[in-house]
Amino acid sequence: MSTLPPYLSEADLDALLARAWTEDVGAGDITTAATVPANANAQATITAKAPGVVAGLYVAAHVFRHANAPISIRWHISDGTRVEPGTTVGTLRGNAAALLTAERLALNLMQRMSGIATATRRMVDAARPHAPDILDTRKTAPGLRALDKWAVRLGGGTNHRIGLYDLFLIKDNHIAAAGGVAEALDAAHRYRNTHSTDLGIELEVRTLDELDAALAHGGADILLLDNMTHVTDDGTVDVSMLQTAVNRVDGTCRTEASGNVTLRTVAPIAATGVDAISSGALTHSVTALDLSMGLQLL
Repeated sequence: MSTLPPYLSEADLDALLARAWTEDVGAGDITTAATVPANANAQATITAKAPGVVAGLYVAAHVFRHANAPISIRWHISDGTRVEPGTTVGTLRGNAAALLTAERLALNLMQRMSGIATATRRMVDAARPHAPDILDTRKTAPGLRALDKWAVRLGGGTNHRIGLYDLFLIKDNHIAAAGGVAEALDAAHRYRNTHSTDLGIELEVRTLDELDAALAHGGADILLLDNMTHVTDDGTVDVSMLQTAVNRVDGTCRTEASGNVTLRTVAPIAATGVDAISSGALTHSVTALDLSMGLQLL
């Protein structure tokens, strides 16, 4: 299993799962209570039914603890492991009713996290050999951001900011409200100095003119080169504008590319020499990895 990421404590995980447990179980699992003898024991096997990267073992183990019955778990793989259909992920033994009540919540979280980890690993692999950081975004499921971003890490990606509080990210609407690129950057620096923080400042630019204005003013730690990749009518991936932008920055600060990032476009984007590539699709368009749990009474 993996260890907790720095932005998630054991207490926070327990609180998240307690809310999820209450949502699913409520006053009690009436079907299991009606059909399964209270003292029956069983063995359950979690199996992968599709190829991908498994994530969420640590989370699933916590889910089964919420069942308030002795359950032993043996994971046959680690978080972040590639699997093929038929791979045995884990074997569980204990009270049959507890196993059945916890089954869906555990699988739901594992399947979502595994889907994110799988998509991330594919993106990381597609970006080789250039190896920019593959970043997530804030386009996560509300209430599940910590798990979504944890799954990105388990898939080999890198977490971008966790929320609105740990990085200045000046986007087009902030620039419009501040009165321009220079004004927005100056305001961010004043805020940073006033509040005695060393948090980074990232600035979004969408055109080469905006880039030139940003470079002329200075003050950004990261430049977000947004929507500078285009797919032409004949299917060609055009990164010429992005390449020009990366060349103009010339290593004076970090660069991040976003917009139109897919498995098809990520390699040409990476080849421009950009430092990082962010993709909201890693978390906002999750295809869950198919996992199942079979149970046998002992």
